[in-house]
Amino acid sequence: MDLGLEGRVVLVTGASGAIGGAVARAFAREGALVAAGWHRGEDSARALVDSIVQEGGKGAAVRIDQRDQEAIRSAVDQVERELGGIAVLIANAVSWPTWAPETWDSLADGLTANAVGPLALVDAVLPGMRSAGWGRLVLVSSDVVDQPMPAGVAYPAAKGALETAAKVLAVREARHGILTNVVRPGFTLTERVLTTAGLGQEAVDSEAAKTPTRRICTPEDVASAAAYLGSAANGHVNGEVLSVAGGRNLTR
Repeated sequence: MDLGLEGRVVLVTGASGAIGGAVARAFAREGALVAAGWHRGEDSARALVDSIVQEGGKGAAVRIDQRDQEAIRSAVDQVERELGGIAVLIANAVSWPTWAPETWDSLADGLTANAVGPLALVDAVLPGMRSAGWGRLVLVSSDVVDQPMPAGVAYPAAKGALETAAKVLAVREARHGILTNVVRPGFTLTERVLTTAGLGQEAVDSEAAKTPTRRICTPEDVASAAAYLGSAANGHVNGEVLSVAGGRNLTR
């Protein structure tokens, strides 16, 4: 299937991470010009862009601090200067939840980074999409919206806010040729899950056994969903939440 992405500029936030990197590579393979957004993982983002260029693609690494509105607008300006007008936004960047008791400051920071920032980024790219008469917005959520974990409330609350905002955007922006959807990954197997989060193979195997597909979601699974929703092949899917969890959400 031709996704109609040749030459389109795609901004992927959180591209220095496993899921963001997989998404960026998926778009690059379709001929898109990829802006790899990063906040703290500069080396990973630049290595990703280098690999895309080596494979014959085109891309650029751009720093985006989603807690800073001016930094967001500056990043969008940079992408437009280096690659052209942004046709697709994959809002994937995340600030991970705290397991410690939350304070006023941590609540505000979590909501800003995971909801206010991504929506400010949407606001920054919309004028260009409206002018072009075409655009795709894909907001990356999480199954913690429906299946809360025993951690802080800011992260799931922010993801829930993104899903609600996506529905508003879907209704409001479709007349401009802009479709908005959500990808909601389930438990996804990444290095962070295995190391930083401290989950061992036993926990992974247990989760896989409870999933109808008998395996854990991979970054590439999420990337495939995001690439379709963010493409010209998607001509009429709008305002939807696509769960990428192998049916695990049906068996909890």
